[in-house]
Amino acid sequence: METIYYIILIPMVYVAFGVFFIGTGVRLIKIFLESKNPTDLAIFPEKRPSWLWALGDTFLLPTVRRHKPILWLFLMLFHISFLLLIIGHLELIEDFRLIQIIPHEVFIGKGFIGLILTLALLYFLFRRFSSPVRELSIPEDYYLLILLFLTVIFGSQMDWSRGWFGYGEMAVDEYRDYLSSLLYLRPELSEDITVPGHSFMLVLHVFFANLFLMFFPFSKIMHSFFSMAMNKLRRG
Repeated sequence: METIYYIILIPMVYVAFGVFFIGTGVRLIKIFLESKNPTDLAIFPEKRPSWLWALGDTFLLPTVRRHKPILWLFLMLFHISFLLLIIGHLELIEDFRLIQIIPHEVFIGKGFIGLILTLALLYFLFRRFSSPVRELSIPEDYYLLILLFLTVIFGSQMDWSRGWFGYGEMAVDEYRDYLSSLLYLRPELSEDITVPGHSFMLVLHVFFANLFLMFFPFSKIMHSFFSMAMNKLRRG
């Protein structure tokens, strides 16, 4: 069991990030090389700076808000929570502690960020079982959502079990030591991580996160890199 833990928590993490960065870089290069002719997609010419409108289109999703307000609400909750999730993980790295404008405990949100993400992902998943979204969905859509859901639910369980249910077998310091050792290429696993109990949630969380990172460069979710640019073209 310790060998499986080691493979998932150390070598697989490095492989996942390698596939993520190399795969994303290669795909971006291919896309830029294919775009040899400038294209004007402007359908909403504005007198105001187009980049300002593009920012609004990208992050505020006004079209979705007008036509599908419930979907817009869950999208906004998802993206805000996901940003806070990234900040929370950065705070787990000793040398990357961010300046806290509002003092809070690590992990940020006291478990509610994970709860919001979980509910949002469930909404995105179940809406794909009804028309007309069902007819437009492909297996990759379900795979991505299920993979991300499993990553979030097991990561949230670590926070919920410690913060809400008083199960403090693994403290934040163990997470911090583990992440810092990976970052500085001196990977090590403490005994608290490899013993049965709370640790299995960390292993499953990292396992599904690794799968998501490796699948990301080859999925439709790559659109996130181009949403700002496409909205800029659309605005002229």
